[in-house]
Amino acid sequence: MLGADQNFMLRLREALEASWDGQTAYGALEQAGNPALGQCYPTCRVVQHYYPATEIIKGKVWTGESEEIHFWNGLRAGDEWYHIDMSWRQFPVGSVVREFFVLDRHDLGDSEATIQRCALLLKRVEDYLDKLPQSLTP
Repeated sequence: MLGADQNFMLRLREALEASWDGQTAYGALEQAGNPALGQCYPTCRVVQHYYPATEIIKGKVWTGESEEIHFWNGLRAGDEWYHIDMSWRQFPVGSVVREFFVLDRHDLGDSEATIQRCALLLKRVEDYLDKLPQSLTP
């Protein structure tokens, strides 16, 4: 697993953030100062590509004003879940997860548009990582 390289996840986060735009966001959402908005699902699919032991989690986030559907990755270790959320910053400070469940990785039911958004983000991330000096890639 790529996790043996302690710095890879930081580079992956950098690559994800550099690759986000309206074409990869749900509903083509874009908001100045909030590049993570609408990026949760394709982001967690890319994370799962590089860290296949992670699961995709779907939850409800209370922002203080509304409840939003959100996706992130989780890694189960014994009875505990370790949450990996590369797009959490789309929510205001003080937001909380109200509930969550793990998706069945074999039955995600992605639409063609979602598959295309995920593929585009993965391609951009791969291209970004390929441009890093060899000493910085896994």
